[in-house]
Amino acid sequence: MRIMCRLVSCFVLLFPVAAAPAGPARAAVTCPFISDQQLTGAMPATKWSLISNQDGRGCIFQGARGDTLMLTVFRNPTADRARELYATFVKTLGERMPVTPVSGIGDTTQAGTTTPDAVRPEASVVALSGEYILSLSVYRSGRPADGTLLKPLTEVARRAIGNVGATSEKFGSCEWLTADDAEGFLDRSTLTIQRTGAESCLIFDGAANTMIVAVIATSRDTQVNMMNRNSGCKHVPLPEFGREAFGEHSCNSGNTNAVNIFVWKNGKQASILFAPTKPHPESGSVEHLKAVASRVYGKM
Repeated sequence: MRIMCRLVSCFVLLFPVAAAPAGPARAAVTCPFISDQQLTGAMPATKWSLISNQDGRGCIFQGARGDTLMLTVFRNPTADRARELYATFVKTLGERMPVTPVSGIGDTTQAGTTTPDAVRPEASVVALSGEYILSLSVYRSGRPADGTLLKPLTEVARRAIGNVGATSEKFGSCEWLTADDAEGFLDRSTLTIQRTGAESCLIFDGAANTMIVAVIATSRDTQVNMMNRNSGCKHVPLPEFGREAFGEHSCNSGNTNAVNIFVWKNGKQASILFAPTKPHPESGSVEHLKAVASRVYGKM
């Protein structure tokens, strides 16, 4: 269960990076889990534009009124592990909103909406199907989320659940990280390496300490804006990787033990994240993580 909780917290850390504005979506980008026609049929009242396909493991859509739709598929090594993670997802969802079962989607499904006074209005569906978990959320802009939003979102889940096998995730190896990169960060005797997409990798150990690399196409201006933001973390410029590179650690929210490095090269941003479950000798500095970042930077 600790590893399942780790997955939840780390993907929460990762998504704000992947969802950072990257300019207009390229025409070649498609969502492997639901077609434009299927999405329009399920949610005809909203016109959605695909912003990112999350490296083949999920899709982010922007609505005409500023709403955001996030569809994410989590693949697990076994169906038992998927059930454990699903239980964690449902528990986490239940802490944000009332949830109820939904029939006819995958093995089991829960859905809900936030209360009308929620600071961040949201409707969400989480579904389990074998070794896969499908997570869908709509974040409303300036309006509360209610049942009129949840019904079409549930229909999106119903149409997407049959395509979860299209995810680019696999286990055992990945392009961006190796077991050697875990030295000094993770317990090498209990490592699991997960390819979460062609441009992203995840390594975790038995204690649920985690290292993630995510590479996304983005503009230099977006990278610079991220570098200049006030993120609530200690900020470290890293000119050895270019003027746009920086590190963050000792954040005052989220995983306060996490260390993150952002580099930019050839129109792409790489995030190199170390997220331990408790204070770690490397929590308060980016120095050791710079060696991993250097290897990632060389592959970009």
